[in-house]
Amino acid sequence: MLFFILKRVAQSLIVMIAVALISFIVFRYVGDPVAGMLGQDASIEDSAALRDRLGLNEPVLAQFARFVGNTLHGNFGISYRLQEPVLPLILSRLPATLELAMLSVTIALVGGLVMGILTALRPRSPVSMTIMTLSLIGVSLPTFLIGIGLIQLFAVKLHWLPSFGRGEVVDLGWWTTGLLTSSGLKSLVLPALTLALFQLTLIMRLVRSEMLEVLRQDYIRFARARGLSERTINFRHALKNTLVPVITITGLQLGSIIAFAIITETVFQWPGVGSLFVQAVQFVDVPIMSAYMLFIALVFVVINLIVDALYYLVDPRLHAGSLKNAG
Repeated sequence: MLFFILKRVAQSLIVMIAVALISFIVFRYVGDPVAGMLGQDASIEDSAALRDRLGLNEPVLAQFARFVGNTLHGNFGISYRLQEPVLPLILSRLPATLELAMLSVTIALVGGLVMGILTALRPRSPVSMTIMTLSLIGVSLPTFLIGIGLIQLFAVKLHWLPSFGRGEVVDLGWWTTGLLTSSGLKSLVLPALTLALFQLTLIMRLVRSEMLEVLRQDYIRFARARGLSERTINFRHALKNTLVPVITITGLQLGSIIAFAIITETVFQWPGVGSLFVQAVQFVDVPIMSAYMLFIALVFVVINLIVDALYYLVDPRLHAGSLKNAG
C-alpha cells in the first residue's frame, strides 16, 4: 500500500511540474498585460517601466525559475487588474466554489446511485423507462442552457428561488458559508442542480450498465442457487462490485465540477474561483490565470490520489498485483 501511494505521489509531482511549465508558457504569450493595465494611450516610457517592474524583460528561463520558486512559497504574484496578492484572492473565492461543487457532486452521486440501481433491477418498468428517457436531457443539453431554463422557470415564472448571487453568508473566520442562512441555501439550489444534472445522468447510466453486467455473472447465479435473498444478492454482492468503476468516475467528475464550474458561475453570477478566472481572461491578468491552472491541476492530482487509494482498498486484484511485483 505504501509503495503504491509513493508511486502515485511521484507521478503527481511530475504532472504538477508539467502543468506549471505549460501554464507559464501559454499565459506568457497571451496578450499584453502592460497594455491591459495602462491602456493603449500609455507612453513608451511608462510601458517600459511597468514591463521592467513586472519582470517581463527578463529571459524566459529566469522568469520560469522565479515563477516556480514563488509558487513553492505560495506566492503567485500580484494581480495586474486588482493590484492585490493572488493567493488571498483565490482563497476568498474558494469557499463558494467548493460548497457549490460538494453539493453538486452529492446530488449527482446519491441521485445517480438510486436511479441507476432502480433502472438496473427493474429495467422494463414504466418508471425505469421514464428515467432513461429523461436522462437524455441531462446528457444532451449544454450546461448554460439548463441553467437558463431553471432560472426562467423557478426564478422568473414561479419566483421561488433567486436567479443570481450567493445570498447572505456567514463569516466563520477562515471560511464563509451560505449553508447557514435561508437566502444562502436558496441561492445554492439552482446552480447546484445545473452543475449536477449532467454528472447525475452519467453516474446513473454507469451504475445501471455495470450492475446489469454484474447481475449476469456466474457467481450471482450461484448465490441465487444457494437460496440467498434478492436483497442480499443485489446490495451485498452486485452493488459492491459495481462501485469500483463508480468510485473512479465520481472522483474525476468532482474534479471536473470544480474545474468547469466556470459556465455555471458565470450564468448565476456566482462569486467563485471560476468567475474570477473569467474576469482574469478578459483583462489578461496572467498571475490569476496561471494560479488557477495550477489550482485545477492540484485538485485533479489530489482527487486522483484519493481515488487510487480507494480503488486499491475496494479492488482485491490490486493487492494481488502489488504482492506479485514485490515478490
